[in-house]
Amino acid sequence: MKRLSYLVNGIAALAVIVLFSQCAGKADQQVVSAAAQAPGLSGMKIAFVEVDTLLSKYNFCIDLNEAMVKKSENVRLTLNQKAKELDKQKQEFQTKVQNNAYISQERAQQEYNRIAKLEQDLQNLSNKLQAELMSENEKNSLQLRDSINSFLKEYNKTKGYSFIISNTGFDNLLYADSIYNITDEILAGLNARYSSKK
Repeated sequence: MKRLSYLVNGIAALAVIVLFSQCAGKADQQVVSAAAQAPGLSGMKIAFVEVDTLLSKYNFCIDLNEAMVKKSENVRLTLNQKAKELDKQKQEFQTKVQNNAYISQERAQQEYNRIAKLEQDLQNLSNKLQAELMSENEKNSLQLRDSINSFLKEYNKTKGYSFIISNTGFDNLLYADSIYNITDEILAGLNARYSSKK
């Protein structure tokens, strides 16, 4: 069950990063190919944002991650509790079988079938709760992306950038002068907007 918790938390964090970088990566590829085809665009105003920094310091993202961790923990606790109850019933069954405590073979088989059904129910519950976590994580990723994109549209009305490129590690941007890095400015604006909405 501890592995399940790590797995769920890892999947949640990975999904947020992957979904955002996929969306941003597609835009970056289009930017590069368009710039390569259009000569004489040296007057373009370009900036970049470090997505890793946004994900770790944007309060909305932090709150979403904390909520997902709490939900993951609740799922883990629920599944652990039910698994312990099931293990206890299995042990009691084994003890009764070994001590010939059942009146008949049919009664022992009925008890075995009941426990097997409980085990299947627990597996189904685990699958359902994990699917709900994944679904909510996808929804959170879309909300996060939409939040950042809508802020960038408003922000860019006054700044006039031709392109704002995302940078996740070395995925899209191998080198850029730090004067083009607007991450802190974007982060401050996102957090200010999020605080005012709260």
